[in-house]
Amino acid sequence: MGNKAREYTRTTLKRLFLLSCNQCAAPDCKKSLEARDEKTIIAKICHIEAASPDGPRFNPNMTDDQRRDFDNLILLCDECHSIIDNKDNESKYTVDLLKKWKRDHENKCRIGKLLNNPTLLNQAINAISTIELEEGFNNTSPNPFDIEKKIEYNSIKEYRYIIEEYSKYYGKLNVLYGELEKQGSFKKEKLLRIIQNLYLKTKGKFVNGQTNELEIVQNNADKIINDIENELLELIDKQQSNNDDIYIALPIILTDAFMRCKILEKPN
Repeated sequence: MGNKAREYTRTTLKRLFLLSCNQCAAPDCKKSLEARDEKTIIAKICHIEAASPDGPRFNPNMTDDQRRDFDNLILLCDECHSIIDNKDNESKYTVDLLKKWKRDHENKCRIGKLLNNPTLLNQAINAISTIELEEGFNNTSPNPFDIEKKIEYNSIKEYRYIIEEYSKYYGKLNVLYGELEKQGSFKKEKLLRIIQNLYLKTKGKFVNGQTNELEIVQNNADKIINDIENELLELIDKQQSNNDDIYIALPIILTDAFMRCKILEKPN
């Protein structure tokens, strides 16, 4: 019987490889994740927190779905994979260190692709705005406030770095939204409504009728953002399986939605 923690979804695999830029994520390694024929993939999918109890950095409190999730996976070359998974090195290659490797490497790859292709954001807006979800949620978009205050209010930890990094794109997205509105397009409104809809549905799964709503959101803020991101990618992949641009631009659009109070709770 197979190990579910190693049964990766198609969306997870696409996301991992697109954000690797075909290079090992270890910061001191320059090895390619493609063989010299430029066709054969030699990357190793590594679990930051192990897939099984006998592996390094195993967390017994995780589910197999969490173990196989994008956030728990990092692409390395064979040598670096062997080094970090050597049990003798477990104290040196910690969960926090490997998450930093992953975050820094994927951020560098994403920024490079955005600089090389400035239209990625517009293409991502188009992709999200094609999703069909329930209507009926208010879509007022306040001006951005102190994002640090909202980060603290929602007890965001892992996604703090992503939000802080991509909040600087708020102005660029505003320009794109403005251009769409001049053309009579409602893509901005639909996109934000879709994201807000997904947040409310995801929040509902965690709260599940309990009264301590804010506390539950604060305890699960990073998981909620991750679930929204995963569901958006799954939805888009079903409709537009060849649209890889969304994988690059989605964190920027989600950060913008966070600043417009479509994701997580607004400070009092």
